[in-house]
Amino acid sequence: MSSQPVKHVTAHNIWRTSWRVALIIAGLLLAGVLVWQGITASGAPDPTAPHLDRTAVILNTGILVFREGLEAILVLSAITASLVKSKQSYRKPIAAGSGLGFLATIATWFIVVAIMSQINAPALDIQAATGLLAIVVLLIIMNWFFHKIYWTGWISMHNKRRKELMNSSDSAGSSTLFGLAMLGFSAMYREGFEVVLFLQSLRLQVGSTIVLQGVAIGLFFTAIVAVLTFMTHHKLPYKRMLILTGVMLAIVLVVMVGESVQEMQLAHWISTTPVNLPIPDWMGVWFAVFPNVEGLVAQVIAGILVLGSYFSAEYIRIWRPRKQAEQRAEDAQSLDKQEMAPVKE
Repeated sequence: MSSQPVKHVTAHNIWRTSWRVALIIAGLLLAGVLVWQGITASGAPDPTAPHLDRTAVILNTGILVFREGLEAILVLSAITASLVKSKQSYRKPIAAGSGLGFLATIATWFIVVAIMSQINAPALDIQAATGLLAIVVLLIIMNWFFHKIYWTGWISMHNKRRKELMNSSDSAGSSTLFGLAMLGFSAMYREGFEVVLFLQSLRLQVGSTIVLQGVAIGLFFTAIVAVLTFMTHHKLPYKRMLILTGVMLAIVLVVMVGESVQEMQLAHWISTTPVNLPIPDWMGVWFAVFPNVEGLVAQVIAGILVLGSYFSAEYIRIWRPRKQAEQRAEDAQSLDKQEMAPVKE
């Protein structure tokens, strides 16, 4: 037996162990932050304390940015996976396009902030409107995620376009290079534009400085994954990472729904009906769970929508094909029995 397969297996085991250790450390760190926060606040933190809101917003922002950055890396890695040896030169326009997409995202941030600053409307109304917009976009993305659009339609579309460009008659021409650059641009800017929409509601609540700190943390972890993917050629467990961040994103969605309902109540868009439930103050700080009917019902509906999207995707992808296969097998068996039955004269 050659030493090369053994080395490959050993490297794979080392990477898998390192990944598990990193997840454990991250979980312990998060648990430590929550415990520390609970102890320092004596179990009932003041919702008006700025440092508590700052931590919660930074965590939510970092999760959002890392989630979208991970999807951009997934698409770009799928596009460039087959560009090896003589085709490696085609990676440059894709990289240039993705870089332009990142710069365009930064420009979009400033444009959106400038537009919103010119809107002559009460701040609470703007916060409520941007919160609703972010929730709608997030619900659409969660639905796409569960139905594996990113694994099928979105990635397949990019790969199909790349193959068309590679097989075109002027494959060495400027049109192909421009097309590849646009592929990289669209893969990056799509995720960046979504992030810009997400973060406007948080920015209006706590300011740009705190939100940008969360963005920096999310970009830091995204950059680590990008380096491991494109420079060290590690095969990362993308599916597990997306599932994990998808669950985290679902939690963020519930939090955003609670925040948006509270903003609409403060803006007098909807009424506030208090309920006598023992909801601790820290639930409002960290998860936007407040003791009123409107907020609790909205968050329950958001959770039902997420679970419904998941189970509908499971039905379409797994349960229905399995049931159809079983039905075809039963039909085939009954047909065989009919053919084997003796014919009465």
